[in-house]
Amino acid sequence: MTTRRTSSLSSSHPASPGAASSSLAEPAKRARCPACLRAVSSCICRWIAPVSHAVEVLILQHPLEVHNAKGSARLLHLSLPNSRMLTGEQFAADTFAELLADKHNVLLYPDTPGDRSLGIAPPPVLDPASLLDLARVRLVVLDATWRKSRKMLYLNPPLQQLPRLPLRDTPASHYLIRKAHAPDQLSTLEATCYALMQLEQDAARFVPLIAAFDGFVAQQLSYVMPHGEKA
Repeated sequence: MTTRRTSSLSSSHPASPGAASSSLAEPAKRARCPACLRAVSSCICRWIAPVSHAVEVLILQHPLEVHNAKGSARLLHLSLPNSRMLTGEQFAADTFAELLADKHNVLLYPDTPGDRSLGIAPPPVLDPASLLDLARVRLVVLDATWRKSRKMLYLNPPLQQLPRLPLRDTPASHYLIRKAHAPDQLSTLEATCYALMQLEQDAARFVPLIAAFDGFVAQQLSYVMPHGEKA
C-alpha cells in the first residue's frame, strides 16, 4: 500500500514567491479513494460485494499490480472479510512463519513440472483430510502475471513447500480487459472465487461476487476510447 504526501502552507510562515511559483508549476495529484486506492473518478467501491466465507484467504500481491487499473485483487480483498493482502516479491522467513502459522495452508497454483529445472521440488501431495475443517484452512493466492508469479514462487521457498489446489471445471474467464496466454487463465478474483466454491462446496454464495466482477470489467472497458486510447 502507498500513502500520498500532502503539503500545507502555514499561515504564520507565508511561502516565498519562488516557492509559490514552484508549487503552481507542479501538476496537481489526483485524489485517491482510501479504500480501493484508485483515483476518485474511477473508484471501484460500488462493486464491492461482501460474501461470508470460512476459508481464510491470504493474497500476496506483486508490487507491479498495486496500481494496475486492470487488477482485481483489491476488489477481491475488499469483498472477502476473512482475507489479508500483503505486497511484495520476496518475503522474509520470519514473515512467512507468522503468515502461515496455525492453519493448513494451500497454494492456489497449478502444478508446473517445468519448474523442476529451476530447482523447485514437486509440491507435497494435498491431503483431503486437511480440508475437512474449513475454519482451519488458509488459501494462499499469488496476485501477479504468470511470469512474475513464477518468480515469486522461486524466490520464496516456503511457498514451494505448500500443497497446491488445482481448479476443476472452471468456466471461461470474464476477464475481457487483460490478454490471457491460455484459455484456462483466470483473473485473481475469479480463480479465488472458484477455489472457494470448490473448497466450501457452495457455488451459489460466490456468484454475486463474480457478477460484481463483471461490473468492474465493464467499468474498465468504458475507459477505452474508440481508437484504443484510454480516457
